[in-house]
Formats: sequence, structure tokens, C-alpha cells
Amino acid sequence: MGFRRFLSLPVAVVLVLIGFVYHTVVFLVIEPWLSLSTAPGLFNALFFTGLGVMAVLCYVIAVLKDPGRIPLSYMPDLEDSGVALHEVKRKGGDLRYCQKCAHYKPPRAHHCRVCKRCVLRMDHHCVWINNCVGHNNYKAFFLFVLYVVAACIHALILLGGQAIQELGADSEMQNTDALPKGMPVSSSLAFSAIVKVVCAVVLVPLLVAVTVLLAWHVYLLLHNKTTIEYHEGVRARWLAEKAGHHYRHPYDLGVVSNIVTLLGPSATFWFIPTATGHVGSGFKFGLFVLSATMWWSAGYAYLARVLKKMKHACIGLKAVLSWGNRNSQYKSPSPLVSLVPVYLPFELYLLIHYP
Repeated sequence: MGFRRFLSLPVAVVLVLIGFVYHTVVFLVIEPWLSLSTAPGLFNALFFTGLGVMAVLCYVIAVLKDPGRIPLSYMPDLEDSGVALHEVKRKGGDLRYCQKCAHYKPPRAHHCRVCKRCVLRMDHHCVWINNCVGHNNYKAFFLFVLYVVAACIHALILLGGQAIQELGADSEMQNTDALPKGMPVSSSLAFSAIVKVVCAVVLVPLLVAVTVLLAWHVYLLLHNKTTIEYHEGVRARWLAEKAGHHYRHPYDLGVVSNIVTLLGPSATFWFIPTATGHVGSGFKFGLFVLSATMWWSAGYAYLARVLKKMKHACIGLKAVLSWGNRNSQYKSPSPLVSLVPVYLPFELYLLIHYP
């Protein structure tokens, strides 16, 4: 079933582009400039080939691998209190139920309109892999983008280096009159130059776009977020700040733990797309838990907000009582003082519950 995803124009464009860039760099740049028989030429050819092989491997895995399917028999754990507490829903509700698929879905799963099913830890649907980026293929997708950025940088360095060398050689030959004026350039050299220019023109905007994409997913990886959760978090943060609370993404376990969660516990296998034994089932995820120090800091901040509001409340109460005394024809305290025993408990209740 996964091989059908290759029957897509964007997927074909990606594969053709990879082949075009690889052929141009190895056979039209490295071979005529450095020569594959020399150490620099062989090193650059092997290094670029390694980047290309890893990029293709990651791409094939991202295309073929199912991002995460929810079985029809899935039922949420009603005793798991984390299910209902760690997600902001537009319509509210405790259990997450997909009306289109007609079954429950676990945390971080979302329905894809293109794939027409729910996907575990869905990030987004990518037309360039003709597949969703989800729980099972996110690492392959991330590494594919990383290897593409590295390959584009290496290719542009080689293209630029050869162009500078050829321009210097041409100017030197013109100064020494080594070639007779008006000598025609061979068609193969002209075609090679055109191909290299086209390759550079393609690589520059591609590198910019893919670098931006990589930077975005590095940010998501360091915070253990998906693209969908980022946009949901914008609203959640706004609601938290509106209520006077601090918002933190519930699945953000810290930079190191986030990297380990997504790439694996061993740094040796971080850049290998097939090392995915650490990803788990995709139905349960670790949650951020406040430590004792964090609880103390949060409680201190909460108490500071309460005391600040109590100060403003006392100032307001003093102003009210002063106004009552000024407008009273008696020298005795204002009758408003009798309201203090009723007013203060009510004010304290508001301060504690709505800091």
C-alpha cells in the first residue's frame, strides 16, 4: 500500500531533483575540477554521496512508513487522569472523539482530511512525501530535511569553488593570449555550464526554504511540540495569561529529554532513521511534572500576586472609608466601617480564587 505514495507528481519531482543535483555535482563539478582519482576529489565525492544516500533513505522511509494508525478497538483509559487535563479543545469535553472516524483518539492524535483518518501525534500532511508526518515517521522526515540542508550547502560550495577557479583560469588565458580570439567553445562545455547554472539557481532558493523548515522543526523538537500543538498552544497561552497563570506545553520535558524522546537515548543513533525502537506506541506520552523547586517558585509567584492585589484592595478600602468620613456630619467613624467584616472575607475569596 505504501508504494502507491510514489505515484505522485511531487514525490517524482523530489526524486528527479535529487538525481539531477547528484549527477551535476559529482560528474560535472568534482570529476572535471578535482578528479575522482585524487584524495580531495574522492573525499568530496564520497561525502556528498553519503549525504545523498542518507537523504534518499530517510525520504523513502518517510514516504513508505505509516505515520501511526489508530485501531478501531482503541478505547481511552478512563482511569488515566492525564487524558482530559492536558489538551485545549475548541469544543471542550473530556474524552477525545473523532466524529469522522467514529472512534476515540488518543492524546496528540488528529484527523487528516487528506488521508481521511486519524494519525498518531500528527504534525502535518506533507504533499512532498504524499503522506502525513506523524508519530512513526517524524524522525525520518526530520533527518531528511537535515541531510538535504547539508547536501545543498556542500553542493553550493563545490559549484562556487569550481566557478571561481574557472573564472580565474579564463582571465589568465585571455591575458596570456593562450587561445586565439574567436575560438568556438565546444558544445559539451557550453551544455555543462548551462546545467551547472541551472543547478545553482535551483539550489539557492531550495536551501533557503529547507533551512527555514529545518529551523522550525528544530524549535518544535526542542520543545516536544507538533505544528498543530504549536497553534493550539497560542490559544492556550492566551487563555492562561488572561487568567493570570503561566502556561507551559504539557509534553515539554526539557531540552535533553525532548531530544531523547524524539531521536533516541543514544546519540550514536540520532542520525540513523531506522533507529526508532524508542518511540513507543504513540498512545501515551510523558508529561511535564513540577518538581519541588518549581512548586515553590510557582507558589511564591502566586502568593506575590495575591499580596499585591490585597495591597490595592486595602488602598481602595481606605479611600472609601476616608470619603465616607469626609462626607459625614458626625465625628464618629463612618457607618461604612460596619461593612468591613462582610467586605474583607468576600475580597479575600476573590483574591484567592481569581489572582
